[in-house]
Amino acid sequence: MNSKNKIKLFLVDDDALFLKTLEIEFLLHGDFAIETYPTGELCIEHLSHSPDVIILDYHLDGINKDAMNGIETLDRIKAYNPDIPIVMLSSQDKIDVAIECMHHRAFDYVVKSETAFMRLQKIITTIFKYRKMEKELSWYMERA
Repeated sequence: MNSKNKIKLFLVDDDALFLKTLEIEFLLHGDFAIETYPTGELCIEHLSHSPDVIILDYHLDGINKDAMNGIETLDRIKAYNPDIPIVMLSSQDKIDVAIECMHHRAFDYVVKSETAFMRLQKIITTIFKYRKMEKELSWYMERA
């Protein structure tokens, strides 16, 4: 698959080890063009690179305590382009955190764990199935 057909994936996490592990997993198990960012600010600066999906950490304050958190970053990304699917990641397994993310228009929420990568793969597959269905429906509606 050439680079034009690869899924452009932004990974945003202040945990350098987790970020690198996630990047390696995606590179080994899929055809992705990946950009990694340790802060929400850097992610937002590069939105012009047109990511297909963003995986975004909930906290983002490990490097700089004054950095934007994941919810602020999510809101800024959605203001820039509401159609970019964003999957929130957190080490917190709390329903209120997941609900907050969904209220801010995250596509999904994943708890950081040993199964997080498998869940993320399934979610990305679902995103692209959903997009395909939307295109097909739109095509049919235009002809009705």
